[in-house]
Amino acid sequence: MKKRFLVFLQLLLAVSLSAQTGTKYALVLHGGAGVMSQKSMTPEMQKAYLSDLNRALHVGDSVLASGGTCMDAVVRTIMVMEDSPLFNAGKGAVFTHEGTVELDASVMDGKTLGAGAVTGVTDVRNPIMLARSVMEKSKHVFLTGKGASQFAVEQGFKPVPNSYFHTEKRYQQLQELLRKEREAGQGDKHGTVGCVALDRYGNIAAGTSTGGMNNKRYGRVGDAPIIGAGTYANNATGGFSCTGHGEYYIRLGFSRDISAMMEYQKMDIQKACQLEIEKLTKLGGTGGVIGLDKAGKVAMEFNTSGMFRGYIKSGGEKYLGIFQRSETQH
Repeated sequence: MKKRFLVFLQLLLAVSLSAQTGTKYALVLHGGAGVMSQKSMTPEMQKAYLSDLNRALHVGDSVLASGGTCMDAVVRTIMVMEDSPLFNAGKGAVFTHEGTVELDASVMDGKTLGAGAVTGVTDVRNPIMLARSVMEKSKHVFLTGKGASQFAVEQGFKPVPNSYFHTEKRYQQLQELLRKEREAGQGDKHGTVGCVALDRYGNIAAGTSTGGMNNKRYGRVGDAPIIGAGTYANNATGGFSCTGHGEYYIRLGFSRDISAMMEYQKMDIQKACQLEIEKLTKLGGTGGVIGLDKAGKVAMEFNTSGMFRGYIKSGGEKYLGIFQRSETQH
Protein backbone atom coordinates (compact mmCIF):
# COMPACT_ATOMS: atom_id res chain seq x y z
CA MET A 1 0.00 0.00 0.00
CA LYS A 2 2.83 2.36 0.93
CA LYS A 3 4.60 1.54 -2.35
CA ARG A 4 1.45 2.32 -4.35
CA PHE A 5 1.09 5.63 -2.54
CA LEU A 6 4.68 6.58 -3.38
CA VAL A 7 4.10 5.71 -7.04
CA PHE A 8 0.95 7.85 -6.99
CA LEU A 9 2.90 10.79 -5.55
CA GLN A 10 5.56 10.37 -8.23
CA LEU A 11 2.90 10.44 -10.93
CA LEU A 12 1.38 13.61 -9.46
CA LEU A 13 4.81 15.25 -9.39
CA ALA A 14 5.45 14.25 -13.00
CA VAL A 15 2.11 15.68 -14.10
CA SER A 16 2.78 18.89 -12.18
CA LEU A 17 6.22 19.30 -13.74
CA SER A 18 4.83 18.53 -17.17
CA ALA A 19 2.16 21.19 -16.75
CA GLN A 20 4.79 23.71 -15.66
CA THR A 21 7.01 22.86 -18.61
CA GLY A 22 4.11 23.36 -20.99
CA THR A 23 3.42 26.86 -19.68
CA LYS A 24 4.68 29.54 -22.04
CA TYR A 25 7.09 32.28 -21.09
CA ALA A 26 8.96 34.91 -23.08
CA LEU A 27 11.54 37.67 -22.67
CA VAL A 28 12.48 40.61 -24.89
CA LEU A 29 15.30 43.12 -24.39
CA HIS A 30 16.93 46.16 -25.95
CA GLY A 31 20.33 47.79 -25.61
CA GLY A 32 19.52 51.15 -27.13
CA ALA A 33 18.52 52.60 -30.50
CA GLY A 34 20.24 55.24 -32.59
CA VAL A 35 22.38 56.09 -35.58
CA MET A 36 24.27 52.94 -36.47
CA SER A 37 25.21 51.21 -39.69
CA GLN A 38 27.08 48.14 -40.82
CA LYS A 39 29.64 50.41 -42.48
CA SER A 40 30.52 52.29 -39.30
CA MET A 41 30.29 49.28 -36.96
CA THR A 42 33.05 46.76 -37.50
CA PRO A 43 32.30 43.02 -37.48
CA GLU A 44 34.22 42.80 -34.19
CA MET A 45 32.01 45.47 -32.61
CA GLN A 46 28.86 43.76 -33.86
CA LYS A 47 30.07 40.46 -32.45
CA ALA A 48 30.79 42.04 -29.06
CA TYR A 49 27.34 43.64 -28.80
CA LEU A 50 25.55 40.48 -29.94
CA SER A 51 27.58 38.41 -27.49
CA ASP A 52 26.51 40.54 -24.50
CA LEU A 53 22.90 40.67 -25.69
CA ASN A 54 22.94 36.90 -26.08
CA ARG A 55 24.38 36.48 -22.59
CA ALA A 56 21.68 38.73 -21.14
CA LEU A 57 18.97 36.79 -22.97
CA HIS A 58 20.17 33.49 -21.58
CA VAL A 59 20.42 34.80 -18.03
CA GLY A 60 16.77 35.88 -18.22
CA ASP A 61 15.75 32.65 -19.93
CA SER A 62 17.39 30.56 -17.20
CA VAL A 63 15.36 32.41 -14.57
CA LEU A 64 12.07 31.86 -16.39
CA ALA A 65 12.82 28.26 -17.38
CA SER A 66 13.44 27.32 -13.74
CA GLY A 67 10.11 28.80 -12.65
CA GLY A 68 11.42 32.20 -11.56
CA THR A 69 9.28 35.33 -11.68
CA CYS A 70 9.15 37.88 -14.46
CA MET A 71 10.55 40.54 -12.12
CA ASP A 72 13.55 38.36 -11.25
CA ALA A 73 14.16 37.77 -14.96
CA VAL A 74 13.92 41.47 -15.86
CA VAL A 75 16.27 42.62 -13.11
CA ARG A 76 18.89 39.94 -13.70
CA THR A 77 18.81 40.48 -17.48
CA ILE A 78 19.29 44.21 -17.13
CA MET A 79 22.10 43.71 -14.61
CA VAL A 80 24.10 41.90 -17.30
CA MET A 81 23.83 44.96 -19.55
CA GLU A 82 24.50 47.36 -16.67
CA ASP A 83 27.74 45.50 -15.99
CA SER A 84 28.82 45.67 -19.64
CA PRO A 85 30.83 48.73 -20.76
CA LEU A 86 29.14 48.53 -24.19
CA PHE A 87 25.80 50.00 -23.14
CA ASN A 88 24.75 53.37 -21.76
CA ALA A 89 23.77 51.98 -18.36
CA GLY A 90 25.85 51.20 -15.29
CA LYS A 91 29.49 50.56 -16.19
CA GLY A 92 29.23 52.04 -19.70
CA ALA A 93 27.11 55.07 -18.87
CA VAL A 94 27.76 58.42 -20.54
CA PHE A 95 29.11 61.49 -18.74
CA THR A 96 27.25 64.62 -17.67
CA HIS A 97 28.57 68.05 -18.70
CA GLU A 98 30.41 68.17 -15.37
CA GLY A 99 32.24 64.91 -16.07
CA THR A 100 30.37 62.67 -13.64
CA VAL A 101 27.95 59.78 -14.17
CA GLU A 102 24.30 59.94 -13.08
CA LEU A 103 22.14 56.85 -13.45
CA ASP A 104 18.39 56.32 -13.81
CA ALA A 105 16.29 53.14 -13.63
CA SER A 106 12.72 51.94 -13.17
CA VAL A 107 10.71 48.73 -12.86
CA MET A 108 7.01 47.93 -12.95
CA ASP A 109 5.00 44.87 -11.91
CA GLY A 110 2.13 44.16 -14.32
CA LYS A 111 0.17 42.11 -11.79
CA THR A 112 -0.03 44.69 -9.00
CA LEU A 113 0.88 47.86 -10.95
CA GLY A 114 3.56 48.38 -8.34
CA ALA A 115 6.51 50.44 -9.51
CA GLY A 116 9.87 51.74 -8.36
CA ALA A 117 12.26 54.27 -9.87
CA VAL A 118 15.47 56.16 -9.13
CA THR A 119 17.23 59.04 -10.85
CA GLY A 120 20.52 60.88 -10.44
CA VAL A 121 22.16 57.91 -8.74
CA THR A 122 25.96 58.23 -8.59
CA ASP A 123 27.17 55.37 -6.39
CA VAL A 124 25.04 52.26 -6.94
CA ARG A 125 26.52 49.65 -9.27
CA ASN A 126 23.17 48.26 -10.44
CA PRO A 127 20.43 50.91 -10.32
CA ILE A 128 17.83 48.43 -11.58
CA MET A 129 18.18 46.55 -8.28
CA LEU A 130 17.69 49.78 -6.36
CA ALA A 131 14.57 50.61 -8.38
CA ARG A 132 13.16 47.21 -7.43
CA SER A 133 13.97 47.86 -3.76
CA VAL A 134 12.12 51.18 -3.94
CA MET A 135 9.06 49.31 -5.24
CA GLU A 136 9.20 46.47 -2.75
CA LYS A 137 10.69 48.03 0.40
CA SER A 138 9.55 51.65 0.52
CA LYS A 139 6.27 53.54 0.57
CA HIS A 140 7.37 55.54 -2.43
CA VAL A 141 7.69 55.09 -6.18
CA PHE A 142 10.39 57.56 -7.22
CA LEU A 143 13.59 58.53 -5.34
CA THR A 144 16.25 60.98 -6.50
CA GLY A 145 19.95 61.73 -5.98
CA LYS A 146 21.23 61.73 -2.41
CA GLY A 147 17.94 60.40 -1.08
CA ALA A 148 18.16 57.41 -3.39
CA SER A 149 21.75 56.78 -2.26
CA GLN A 150 20.76 57.03 1.41
CA PHE A 151 17.95 54.54 0.85
CA ALA A 152 20.40 52.24 -0.95
CA VAL A 153 22.76 52.19 2.04
CA GLU A 154 19.85 51.50 4.40
CA GLN A 155 18.88 48.55 2.20
CA GLY A 156 22.36 47.09 2.34
CA PHE A 157 23.72 48.21 -1.03
CA LYS A 158 27.48 48.69 -1.01
CA PRO A 159 28.35 52.11 -2.50
CA VAL A 160 30.89 52.29 -5.33
CA PRO A 161 32.95 55.35 -6.27
CA ASN A 162 31.64 57.28 -9.26
CA SER A 163 34.88 56.45 -11.04
CA TYR A 164 33.70 52.82 -11.27
CA PHE A 165 31.35 53.87 -14.07
CA HIS A 166 33.97 55.81 -16.04
CA THR A 167 35.22 54.35 -19.32
CA GLU A 168 37.72 55.93 -21.69
CA LYS A 169 35.34 55.61 -24.63
CA ARG A 170 32.62 57.63 -22.90
CA TYR A 171 35.14 60.19 -21.67
CA GLN A 172 36.41 60.81 -25.19
CA GLN A 173 32.84 61.15 -26.46
CA LEU A 174 32.22 63.86 -23.89
CA GLN A 175 35.44 65.67 -24.83
CA GLU A 176 34.42 65.63 -28.48
CA LEU A 177 31.05 67.14 -27.66
CA LEU A 178 32.60 69.78 -25.47
CA ARG A 179 35.07 70.70 -28.18
CA LYS A 180 32.26 71.16 -30.66
CA GLU A 181 30.17 73.02 -28.06
CA ARG A 182 27.24 70.74 -28.61
CA GLU A 183 24.78 69.75 -25.95
CA ALA A 184 22.66 66.63 -25.49
CA GLY A 185 24.88 64.04 -27.06
CA GLN A 186 23.95 63.88 -30.74
CA GLY A 187 24.65 60.46 -32.15
CA ASP A 188 25.01 58.89 -28.71
CA LYS A 189 21.80 59.54 -26.86
CA HIS A 190 20.04 56.24 -27.36
CA GLY A 191 22.05 53.70 -25.36
CA THR A 192 19.45 52.91 -22.72
CA VAL A 193 18.86 49.23 -21.85
CA GLY A 194 15.59 47.52 -21.01
CA CYS A 195 13.76 44.24 -20.65
CA VAL A 196 10.21 42.87 -20.52
CA ALA A 197 9.36 39.36 -19.34
CA LEU A 198 6.29 37.11 -19.20
CA ASP A 199 6.64 34.27 -16.71
CA ARG A 200 4.99 30.85 -16.39
CA TYR A 201 2.38 32.30 -14.05
CA GLY A 202 1.04 34.73 -16.64
CA ASN A 203 2.59 37.82 -15.05
CA ILE A 204 4.48 40.57 -16.87
CA ALA A 205 7.22 42.90 -15.63
CA ALA A 206 9.23 45.63 -17.33
CA GLY A 207 12.39 47.53 -16.48
CA THR A 208 14.66 50.19 -17.96
CA SER A 209 18.12 51.49 -17.00
CA THR A 210 20.24 54.30 -18.42
CA GLY A 211 23.05 56.79 -17.98
CA GLY A 212 20.87 59.37 -19.70
CA MET A 213 21.97 61.80 -22.39
CA ASN A 214 25.63 62.47 -23.08
CA ASN A 215 26.74 65.92 -21.89
CA LYS A 216 23.45 66.47 -20.03
CA ARG A 217 23.15 69.53 -17.78
CA TYR A 218 21.08 70.96 -14.92
CA GLY A 219 20.11 67.62 -13.41
CA ARG A 220 18.25 66.63 -16.57
CA VAL A 221 15.98 63.57 -16.26
CA GLY A 222 14.80 61.58 -19.27
CA ASP A 223 12.00 59.08 -19.74
CA ALA A 224 13.74 55.92 -18.48
CA PRO A 225 12.89 56.36 -14.76
CA ILE A 226 9.43 57.78 -15.43
CA ILE A 227 6.61 55.26 -15.11
CA GLY A 228 4.29 55.56 -18.10
CA ALA A 229 6.95 57.19 -20.26
CA GLY A 230 9.99 54.91 -20.49
CA THR A 231 8.58 51.93 -18.58
CA TYR A 232 5.12 50.44 -18.12
CA ALA A 233 3.59 47.03 -17.39
CA ASN A 234 0.05 45.78 -16.97
CA ASN A 235 -0.97 42.11 -17.10
CA ALA A 236 -4.15 43.09 -18.93
CA THR A 237 -2.20 44.50 -21.88
CA GLY A 238 1.57 44.05 -21.82
CA GLY A 239 4.92 45.40 -20.75
CA PHE A 240 7.09 48.03 -22.45
CA SER A 241 10.57 49.54 -22.24
CA CYS A 242 11.73 52.48 -24.31
CA THR A 243 14.96 53.94 -25.62
CA GLY A 244 15.41 57.26 -27.37
CA HIS A 245 15.19 61.01 -27.02
CA GLY A 246 13.56 61.07 -23.60
CA GLU A 247 11.98 64.51 -23.78
CA TYR A 248 9.63 63.31 -26.53
CA TYR A 249 8.75 60.09 -24.73
CA ILE A 250 7.81 62.06 -21.62
CA ARG A 251 5.58 64.42 -23.60
CA LEU A 252 3.78 61.48 -25.24
CA GLY A 253 3.40 59.40 -22.09
CA PHE A 254 4.79 56.86 -24.52
CA SER A 255 4.54 53.45 -22.87
CA ARG A 256 1.27 54.12 -21.06
CA ASP A 257 -0.24 55.36 -24.33
CA ILE A 258 0.58 52.03 -25.99
CA SER A 259 -1.08 50.16 -23.13
CA ALA A 260 -4.14 52.42 -23.36
CA MET A 261 -4.55 51.74 -27.08
CA MET A 262 -4.43 48.02 -26.35
CA GLU A 263 -6.82 48.28 -23.42
CA TYR A 264 -9.45 50.61 -24.83
CA GLN A 265 -9.20 49.93 -28.56
CA LYS A 266 -8.33 46.23 -28.23
CA MET A 267 -5.35 46.89 -30.47
CA ASP A 268 -2.66 44.33 -31.24
CA ILE A 269 0.64 45.05 -29.44
CA GLN A 270 2.68 45.38 -32.61
CA LYS A 271 0.17 47.77 -34.19
CA ALA A 272 -0.01 49.86 -31.02
CA CYS A 273 3.79 50.13 -30.83
CA GLN A 274 3.98 51.05 -34.51
CA LEU A 275 1.39 53.81 -34.08
CA GLU A 276 3.22 55.23 -31.06
CA ILE A 277 6.48 55.30 -33.00
CA GLU A 278 4.63 57.18 -35.75
CA LYS A 279 3.51 59.73 -33.15
CA LEU A 280 7.11 60.04 -31.99
CA THR A 281 8.32 60.61 -35.55
CA LYS A 282 5.72 63.29 -36.25
CA LEU A 283 6.73 65.10 -33.08
CA GLY A 284 10.37 65.04 -34.17
CA GLY A 285 11.69 62.42 -31.78
CA THR A 286 13.76 59.31 -32.45
CA GLY A 287 14.13 55.99 -30.69
CA GLY A 288 12.48 52.65 -30.17
CA VAL A 289 10.35 50.46 -27.92
CA ILE A 290 10.12 46.78 -27.03
CA GLY A 291 6.87 45.19 -25.90
CA LEU A 292 5.48 41.84 -24.82
CA ASP A 293 1.79 41.00 -24.38
CA LYS A 294 0.03 38.48 -22.15
CA ALA A 295 0.06 35.88 -24.95
CA GLY A 296 3.83 36.21 -25.39
CA LYS A 297 3.71 38.19 -28.62
CA VAL A 298 6.78 40.38 -29.10
CA ALA A 299 7.02 43.89 -30.58
CA MET A 300 10.30 45.67 -31.36
CA GLU A 301 9.68 48.97 -33.16
CA PHE A 302 12.04 51.90 -33.86
CA ASN A 303 12.50 54.81 -36.28
CA THR A 304 16.30 54.91 -36.21
CA SER A 305 18.79 53.02 -38.38
CA GLY A 306 19.20 50.40 -35.70
CA MET A 307 18.32 49.11 -32.24
CA PHE A 308 20.19 46.48 -30.25
CA ARG A 309 17.45 43.99 -29.52
CA GLY A 310 16.49 40.36 -29.03
CA TYR A 311 13.97 37.94 -27.61
CA ILE A 312 13.72 34.35 -26.47
CA LYS A 313 10.68 32.15 -25.86
CA SER A 314 9.95 28.95 -23.97
CA GLY A 315 9.46 27.06 -27.23
CA GLY A 316 13.08 27.70 -28.16
CA GLU A 317 12.47 30.57 -30.59
CA LYS A 318 15.25 33.15 -30.37
CA TYR A 319 16.26 36.31 -32.21
CA LEU A 320 19.04 38.89 -32.05
CA GLY A 321 19.28 42.00 -34.22
CA ILE A 322 21.02 45.34 -34.59
CA PHE A 323 20.19 47.06 -37.87
CA GLN A 324 16.98 48.19 -39.51
CA ARG A 325 17.08 45.81 -42.43
CA SER A 326 20.11 43.52 -42.63
CA GLU A 327 19.76 41.79 -39.30
CA THR A 328 21.48 38.98 -37.44
CA GLN A 329 19.35 36.03 -36.44
CA HIS A 330 20.45 33.19 -34.15
